[in-house]
Amino acid sequence: MVRLTAELILSSPAFTNPLKQRELDLRGNKIAIIENLGATEDQYDVLDFSDNDIIKLDGFPLLPRLNTILLNNNKLAVISSGLGSKIANIETLVLTNNKIANLGDLDPISEFKKLANLSLLKNPVIRHPQYRLYLIYKIPTLKWLDFQKVKKQERIEAKALFGGEEGQKLKQSIEKTRTFEPGRTMEGLTAEQKEKIRAALDKAETLADIQSLERILQSQKFPKDFDYKFGDKKGQQPEGSAAEGMETENAS
Repeated sequence: MVRLTAELILSSPAFTNPLKQRELDLRGNKIAIIENLGATEDQYDVLDFSDNDIIKLDGFPLLPRLNTILLNNNKLAVISSGLGSKIANIETLVLTNNKIANLGDLDPISEFKKLANLSLLKNPVIRHPQYRLYLIYKIPTLKWLDFQKVKKQERIEAKALFGGEEGQKLKQSIEKTRTFEPGRTMEGLTAEQKEKIRAALDKAETLADIQSLERILQSQKFPKDFDYKFGDKKGQQPEGSAAEGMETENAS
């Protein structure tokens, strides 16, 4: 794993692309975490993160100039909430060939109020039967989805499917499929356990860790060896019964 340091940012190729946009090329560096983008000093219209190992779309400071993010061929599985206030002028988002699996995981994209071009080709999520209509409904500004123009008839169908009482129930059921949603109900876990899971998700650096944490959320059972797998004792040798595998603690 290579860290996205200020030094890497400042030494990476920067140029004016054919659309007369200033672009920073961060392709193929094995970057896993987006960080330190304050070093760009908001000088770029386009950031190209293609062909890296990024698993979460987050870590952006306030970058009002940025309007295009290229993130194809990564390991992206999670899109963080709150990005709409940091990179509010995003118009093009290319997430082709990643690991996004649930429709609910796409909800934070709707925070981009100027988004016109979106690609999610070669993500598991595109197999969902409501995939295209859901995004058209959630993102009214969308003009091109997966390099196909959004048609007026599709907007009508999306409104018909997700409007009204039954449509709202369908929309809510999709929203609940997010890998992790802040504030999500976790009835079988204590407050301390919930906080540990949230902290571990924030620090997760591999897709395997995110998937393991998602399984804990789904099962509502907290492993006794959690701290050794994801917490403050990660990498240390478990003691006693914690070493016996995925035993769980039930919330009292």
